[in-house]
Amino acid sequence: MTNEEIRPATSADVPSVKTVTDAAYHHYIERIGVVPQPMERDHAANVAAGQVFVTGDPAVGLVVVEEYPDHLYLDNIAVHPDAQGTGVGGRLLRFVDAHARALGLSEVRLYTNAMMWENQKIYPKYGYEVVERRVDGPYDRIHYRKRLV
Repeated sequence: MTNEEIRPATSADVPSVKTVTDAAYHHYIERIGVVPQPMERDHAANVAAGQVFVTGDPAVGLVVVEEYPDHLYLDNIAVHPDAQGTGVGGRLLRFVDAHARALGLSEVRLYTNAMMWENQKIYPKYGYEVVERRVDGPYDRIHYRKRLV
């Protein structure tokens, strides 16, 4: 397997899914004042549900997606800090687009915390547009969508 391949995660990947997620989000705890939700997810359950796709062995990047009738929801994208800046995130975002198309869906949706301003620079570069900003409990979120053609 090459590091370029993106594949469905297996139960053997759960520890690295947790490691990558925690490493990618830990620095946001102080900034946003709460633990980012991806760090609190049940990674084993998401993997068992077929919602997690990884790249690398052990994983250095991942996406967690949920299929809905009218869109694919990108619940989490995480790249280990050691692999950031190497194109892993872009490959994962292109994979999400291709996965949505393969499912016959014409839109991808996601949200990010308003305090994660790095993401607000990245998503528009990949065709995402802001839909709304909404406060959900302790989370101030910016919602995005990407219409696939």
